[in-house]
Amino acid sequence: MTDQALAEDDEDKQSNHASMFAPLALTHVLPFLPLAQNGVDYQVDRRDDPELIARLLGDDSTRVMLVRSGKVAIPKGQGKLVDYDVAKIRLTMLAGSYVRDLIPHAQSGMRTDTQAEAVRNAVQDSQCIPIFLGTRADHAYIALDISQSVIAAEVPNPRNVSADNAFVADESSLAASSARPSILELAQSRCDWVGLREFAPHASTVEASLATTAATLSMWHRAQHYCPYCGTATISVYSGWAQRCQNAADDNRIIFPRIEPAVITAIVDAQDRLLLQHNSAWNPGFYSVTAGFVEAGENLEHAARREAREETGIAISDLIYTGSQPWPFPSSLMMSFKGYARDTAIHVDGVETQSARWVSRDEFIRALTTGEMQAPGKATIARYMIEEWYGAEF
Repeated sequence: MTDQALAEDDEDKQSNHASMFAPLALTHVLPFLPLAQNGVDYQVDRRDDPELIARLLGDDSTRVMLVRSGKVAIPKGQGKLVDYDVAKIRLTMLAGSYVRDLIPHAQSGMRTDTQAEAVRNAVQDSQCIPIFLGTRADHAYIALDISQSVIAAEVPNPRNVSADNAFVADESSLAASSARPSILELAQSRCDWVGLREFAPHASTVEASLATTAATLSMWHRAQHYCPYCGTATISVYSGWAQRCQNAADDNRIIFPRIEPAVITAIVDAQDRLLLQHNSAWNPGFYSVTAGFVEAGENLEHAARREAREETGIAISDLIYTGSQPWPFPSSLMMSFKGYARDTAIHVDGVETQSARWVSRDEFIRALTTGEMQAPGKATIARYMIEEWYGAEF
């Protein structure tokens, strides 16, 4: 081959190389992920203090949220706002001492040296699991998980319950009230319950973070009641962040929540079109990007490439990491990539993935406008990945 031919061949390679990288070169790190924000100091070193929860529940500055089977409590009536894009929703928050007084036998009319033990016993008797979420400014935050509790008394007649003074504006009015319904009666009659998908897009950064942590641990405690090694019953320890096996012969081992890594990939081609797919488990018309769990023995990049090839038949060459978000449904951590497709020939598996298609920006918006296609919700990392490709919110 002549020098000129070699030079032209090298120039062609450089041109192909440049065009291949062009879509990824413009990629931005995902700027905001509702479930990945955290304005709270975890204060991990305080979790193993056995007196911490009792001490914080005796402090009026402590704020307590309620969580049940992964859902969080919000003021009554706010649940109907989740379908409105601009609506703001907040958590139900109670003063620490007020929550303590709602738990039977946890009142403070006793000697100081026995108060902490009484509070711990009362919490255990009520089958509520307190979770220390951390601190911010002058407040400590606790989530009270009531998933395992059973309502022993009849729920009060809603006619006698005013939404105006229940968890909406004035916490001091709650603390001063002479009527003390149980924590479960209160939760049933004066709160709406919503999942993270509905809550996070409407919440402040701090409250979205609190809700994500609380929901994650709530679902873990609900799912695991026994030691996975010996089958003995467990109890909550480390201020709700771990469980202890009750088998002394097994050295009362400590069990921590397991996090399942998953990858999610926005795949683009040489024309900067985006690959979207519809899976068999999804609602009709719902499309998103490729995702799947990381399998034993593989790294994140391999998992991203494997999932794309298995579900759509597309081979990915280059990958760029763009961000991550906890996805507690029940215990995933989603790690986001943007990848470049080697070719555009789609071959879906027909089992997990029913269809897939390449879309330009104009085609994507047209499909959304006509209702032909539905996009992921605003709490999902997939939504922000698609918006990063599109270049704007939609």
